[in-house]
Amino acid sequence: MAPDTAAPVLLGWPEDGPTLRLDYREFSYAGKFVMSNTGKAVIRRADARDAATDGKWDEDILAAVAFNEDRTDSETLWLRYVTVREDCRGEGLGPRLCAFVAERAGPRGYERVRIAVNNPFAYEALYKAGFAFTGEETGVAELVLERPARERAEQPTEQYQAGFDVYRRRKLSAAETDFLERKHGAEPPSDE
Repeated sequence: MAPDTAAPVLLGWPEDGPTLRLDYREFSYAGKFVMSNTGKAVIRRADARDAATDGKWDEDILAAVAFNEDRTDSETLWLRYVTVREDCRGEGLGPRLCAFVAERAGPRGYERVRIAVNNPFAYEALYKAGFAFTGEETGVAELVLERPARERAEQPTEQYQAGFDVYRRRKLSAAETDFLERKHGAEPPSDE
């Protein structure tokens, strides 16, 4: 069970250059968060300290997201990396954090927020955050999901299942295959 969490916090937009030092043993993509060319938002433990980390790990962080503007479309914000501390996965922190950033994108002038996901678990989590499958894939076999800034996307069941169908045609782990079987014919998830 995840520790009590504080409200999500926006550490800064890409031009602010925020960085994080996440423990690579506990977070996927930890190295991507030391770069200063993306914005960052986090969820911390409810009892998090305000003190600087003095070059140590940012130990109170439970989830983080990095994001930046699309290079060819100034109305689109891309969520680039989402990571949740290993012992907190499955607690809904990732979708909560992604929805938080998406809701702040509209006032910054963004019309839509996009993310590319590489597995059915992330796909489901982003649906919980109000994203929907666009029907597009990236060149590295990721499915592209999108939501309007400030609000949830329309999520027709056929569109939701179409993304799962893409995964069903791939070689997957037993856990992913079992998950997809349980989701066959299911409606999109509601808000977390």
